[in-house]
Amino acid sequence: MTNVSVVLYKTPLEQLERLLQCLYASERINKIYIIDNSPKRLPDTSIFKDIRVEYIFNGRNLGYGKAHNIALRESCKDNIQFHLVVNSDIYFENGTIEKLEDYMSANADVALLSPRVLYPDGRLQYLCKLLPRPSDLLLRRFLPDKMCKNRRATFELRQSGYNKIMNIPYLSGCFMLLRTEHVREIGFFDERFFMYPEDIDLTRRLHSRHQTLFFPDVQIVHDHQQASYHSLRMLLIHVVNLCRYFNKWGWIYDPERDETNSAVLRSVSKVL
Repeated sequence: MTNVSVVLYKTPLEQLERLLQCLYASERINKIYIIDNSPKRLPDTSIFKDIRVEYIFNGRNLGYGKAHNIALRESCKDNIQFHLVVNSDIYFENGTIEKLEDYMSANADVALLSPRVLYPDGRLQYLCKLLPRPSDLLLRRFLPDKMCKNRRATFELRQSGYNKIMNIPYLSGCFMLLRTEHVREIGFFDERFFMYPEDIDLTRRLHSRHQTLFFPDVQIVHDHQQASYHSLRMLLIHVVNLCRYFNKWGWIYDPERDETNSAVLRSVSKVL
């Protein structure tokens, strides 16, 4: 069985309702935690018509990882085998949870499973990434795309074709099916990161001991808005938290990053 956590911050009700309809359709879902970081409660909770929903109102913005940890700790305490971290702007077809859970159940060393992710217009989102260097995340944000095109393609493993199962050290936090046994082993989201690099950090720690897989046999849709590209405040939050990430793992000297990325590039070249 799988528990689910969704973190809200001034989230449109229609967006949340669309995701909930996808989750309600699965009998594999044990509990759905709605963690609300908004300053005010949702004006209408009638969309929580399924008894599996638990609404938790924080009254302040705890941050993405810290809010998800509230639910993750409950899943670990209750010995729920899997936990899905999912964004409110996600939607998917019936059977998606079942296919992912079945694969995880059959492969005990998989700590994290991430599906193929599409934009609403059908374009692929390149969310399989190497462990970042500062230039991958900071300079790329401020330089023209043409100056970073080749490095970006390598960083996002575009040469892989995104058509085979791959063991990836950095997977997006928009949809993470986690094995709680392994999360308990390596720790929850690092709450020093308010937003953005918490998915890099968690995937990296899981990847160092287990498999963290991209699974293209299943696909979902992510109506991604890239808030940091439209808001100066969100951009500053992004930069500050990326600095915290590199302070933790190393800016220039990070031998684990170099070793991991080399291994991933070798592995991807073998499956081409």
